[in-house]
Amino acid sequence: MSTDTQQLTGQSILAGITTPGNGGEVRGFNPATNQALDPAYSLIDTDQLQLATAAAEDAFESFRSLDPETHAAFLEAIAENIEAVGTELVARAMAETGLPEARLTGERGRTCNQLRLFAQVVRAGDHHGVRIDPALPERTPMPRVDIRQRKIPVGPVAVFGASNFPLAFSTAGGDTASALAAGCPVVFKAHNAHPGTSEIVGRAITQAITDANLHPGIFSLLYGPGASIGQALVADPRIKAVGFTGSRSGGTALMASAAARPEPIPVYAEMSSINPVIFFAGALAEDAAGHAKAYLGSVTGSSGQLCTAPGLVFVPAGESGDAFAAALRAETGNASGQTMLTEGIYNSWVQGVHNLGAQPGVELLGRGTKGAGENAPAPSIFSTGVEQLLENPVLHEEIFGAASLVIRYEDVADLATALSKLEGQLTATLQLNDSDHEAVAAVLPILERKAGRILVNGWPTGVEVGHAMVHGGPFPATSDTRTTSVGTLAIERFLRPVAYQNIPDGLLPAPLQRANPWKLTRRIDGTLKNAGDQA
Repeated sequence: MSTDTQQLTGQSILAGITTPGNGGEVRGFNPATNQALDPAYSLIDTDQLQLATAAAEDAFESFRSLDPETHAAFLEAIAENIEAVGTELVARAMAETGLPEARLTGERGRTCNQLRLFAQVVRAGDHHGVRIDPALPERTPMPRVDIRQRKIPVGPVAVFGASNFPLAFSTAGGDTASALAAGCPVVFKAHNAHPGTSEIVGRAITQAITDANLHPGIFSLLYGPGASIGQALVADPRIKAVGFTGSRSGGTALMASAAARPEPIPVYAEMSSINPVIFFAGALAEDAAGHAKAYLGSVTGSSGQLCTAPGLVFVPAGESGDAFAAALRAETGNASGQTMLTEGIYNSWVQGVHNLGAQPGVELLGRGTKGAGENAPAPSIFSTGVEQLLENPVLHEEIFGAASLVIRYEDVADLATALSKLEGQLTATLQLNDSDHEAVAAVLPILERKAGRILVNGWPTGVEVGHAMVHGGPFPATSDTRTTSVGTLAIERFLRPVAYQNIPDGLLPAPLQRANPWKLTRRIDGTLKNAGDQA
């Protein structure tokens, strides 16, 4: 597949049909210059939205019934089409986001790799979650009937593109990939900050659907006013679940709309997290300066516009903590700002930093210099104590960008008190050595209740896509603490269990039939059985 960005249409793709909108227009902007990019993208209205959701409903039955090989090959074809676009996709994403080529090239690889990973999941079939309790007609005092359970897709899913990941959390990103892998058609609302990038990837998905001769309603790409079209999409009765990555206010607004429907639906929203990093005394004493440099690198990478960027660091009082603060001040002074994703995000960062610096007991520890061009603010690090953190909710608010707050704690009890007052987080990072194990053991149970991922002697801003990853956490990190938006477990969000009691074998779906035609691993009478076993 080849895609020339000169051929961008500036239109939505509604069930395979390129469709001009009736509701105004929007343009992407180069955030390094604030210059508008061509073409203008026309915005659909609510009547046009219903064309997409109706097509998704029409596509659902055939899509959810695909055999594993056809289904997996479709996901792989999307990845191949995205790769076939070549450098044009990365170039357009650079122009719309200000992100560097290396970062976006890596993100494209991650996007394609997770599609292929979900293809493996579809072929293996474990997500069907088959459980079989065969009939026991001779059991006394009561016979047992035959009961078979599997998980089925919930129905069409609405997915919202994220501002900070124009590929990996966008059109063919994790929410879309996991929903499609589950067998759910996707109606995708593009982020208006990178419309051209979304169109290129949307066309890659559409081409894969056409080539596989699948129902075109499996995927639609929408451009529309964020509030009105987004709320209408969530309220549409054909939509059965929502995937969202964005702000706390945006996520909670969608949650409220979904809960207010006659048929409430789940919203899987990844929202706000300040991702605390905790330095313990033994580790910090080994190399305070080195830790300060590494920490600042994690804070400023991608201009701090990562959902796992560390916005809070706990450092012990005393000599090693003083050395860390001094080194961090010096390192920050040498740091230069990087272009942020949009002018709006830049303005929000400026306001957040101003608010933080104005709080009682908060001091500016270090500030870098503004970067070249527009929307490239100077990285800023502040400092305060545990008492201020406990008393002031402003210190718990996420600042999306290169800013962070150092908290000095007196002892482990002081640290435990502070950690217990934090909101839910995506991550918690522990910097420790062997001498710190006793102190770590005292706070680890607290962190288990606060975070979805706990890591040691690393940095939270790298999120591996695999089978064991959890990218979620208690509210407000996510809207449902039981789920993840990264890794193969993400597919579970878009499935629900159904039990089949005494259904004749000829009427059972393939995963439950006695001959096991899809060769699935199944739990039979409580015991896992391999693909060759019948039941």
